Amino acid sequence: MSFPLLTATAAVPALGAVATAAVPAARRAAARWLALGFSLATLVLAAVQLARFDTASKTPFQFTESHAWIADFGVRYELGVDGIAVVLIGLTALLVPFVVLAGWHDADPLETSSRRWRPTQGFFALILLVEAMVVIAFEATDVFVFYIFFEAMLVPMYFLIGGFGDRAGPHTEAEAAGRRSHAAVKFLLYNLVGGLIMLAAVIGLYAVTAHQLGEGTFSLTRIVEARAAGRLDIATTTERALFLGFFFAFAVKAPLWPLHTWLPGAMTETTAPVAVLITAVVDKVGTFAMLRFCLQLFPDASRWATPVVLGLALVSILYGALLAVAQKDIKRLIAYASISHFGFIVLGIFAMTTQGQSGATLYMVNHGISTAALMLVAGFLIARRGSRLIEDYGGVQKVAPVLAGTFLVGGLATLSLPGLAPFVSEFLVLVGTFSRHPVLGAVATVGIVLAALYVLVLYQRTMTGPVAEPVRGMPDLRARELVVVTPLVVLLLVLGIYPKPVTDVLDPAVQHTMSQVHKGDPAPDVRVSDARVKDARVNDVEAAK
Repeated sequence: MSFPLLTATAAVPALGAVATAAVPAARRAAARWLALGFSLATLVLAAVQLARFDTASKTPFQFTESHAWIADFGVRYELGVDGIAVVLIGLTALLVPFVVLAGWHDADPLETSSRRWRPTQGFFALILLVEAMVVIAFEATDVFVFYIFFEAMLVPMYFLIGGFGDRAGPHTEAEAAGRRSHAAVKFLLYNLVGGLIMLAAVIGLYAVTAHQLGEGTFSLTRIVEARAAGRLDIATTTERALFLGFFFAFAVKAPLWPLHTWLPGAMTETTAPVAVLITAVVDKVGTFAMLRFCLQLFPDASRWATPVVLGLALVSILYGALLAVAQKDIKRLIAYASISHFGFIVLGIFAMTTQGQSGATLYMVNHGISTAALMLVAGFLIARRGSRLIEDYGGVQKVAPVLAGTFLVGGLATLSLPGLAPFVSEFLVLVGTFSRHPVLGAVATVGIVLAALYVLVLYQRTMTGPVAEPVRGMPDLRARELVVVTPLVVLLLVLGIYPKPVTDVLDPAVQHTMSQVHKGDPAPDVRVSDARVKDARVNDVEAAK
């Protein structure tokens, strides 16, 4: 029996969560180091997955595991990864150690707090638990197994959002706790509603397979193979209804306009590391699931819904960018920028072109790295000043040049500056969209202009100009903070110049998805004038003579 690599990759952070939570209350430092150790062990397993992944393999999933679970209902513990999943697992495993390091003191007791200590152990245990659930969601090839962890990750996220804040702002401790609680409840309700609708669609899918295949199944591989062989023919109305049930849940998680309103509050009220966990890790499950489940299970319905989904994506791009321009809160600005970026990802997925989907999958990776870099540096900045308001800053680059420099790199990556990683993915998304929907592609480029506006204005107002009095004496990045930020900046530069190692892993999975949805790239539209055609024919005749 081969080593269950996929199960181990998810089990290690889960065991780490239990071990960290069990550390005695007085030993907060031990809890931190234990959480970091388990997150690094998970990173090693994710690196083994990437190293052993065969990009030349013709099988859709590798490292597969399949065991009977709830046999009476056709549920099996089935795991497998394609190129998209293995890269996103690598991204998750890479970011979590940085999240742990960045949040090293975020759950320490407040000197003015009436409580003796804050649950430091619980904070890091919840982070590891989220990581475990996200990893297995990327690995699951059984729809029911995916659904369980898709929903279960809401529980630790709820406690992370509601229980831990950045302590910045004019609010009292009680008021801040109330705001965090409101953001956490809103996050939970939005995602629970989406999950309940998806549950109805999951049950409907089981009923359809039971009726046509003789026994119900949740296996993605089996359903896709049955559809390709003509043994499973879902009625048009039924397929569209099932697609909408799945897509609604994924659009909430993504988040896609108009189901996005939980995100700004959740990212603003919690700590910067948890905000990174939300937008760079958890939200990727939504866009990933659109590729794995919506397009592969319901290809006809996906094509039917494409015009509407592209419209929603375009609104997300422009709406998120416009609201980012208007923000006075640093973290809220980054939240709306992420909504705009997720619009680009969904646009690339449903452009139904190889370039578009390759760009969308690469965008998931690059957005995770760039948003992590920008948000974590913003968190370090906010922790020093004690305010999230842009107007409370000025001249930071004169007193903390390294902090300002890394903030600039993160911001330039967010606006997709050529030479940094997000540029390649955004360019591919736009090229793929232009080739099939030129008008949508042209309008989407407005989002790039707006991104340059909100990022450069943010940098100008916080980092340049006269030094604001509260900023004087602000320390530059410390050693631990440099360990967090430096690798992210290096990755932004390396993947901006040479993204081929990542695209080589992603592209076979994109090609497989395109084949499942029965879509090919549009033929190049090359128009030649009649006069030029006539001249060419004359030249050919003369040459023949």
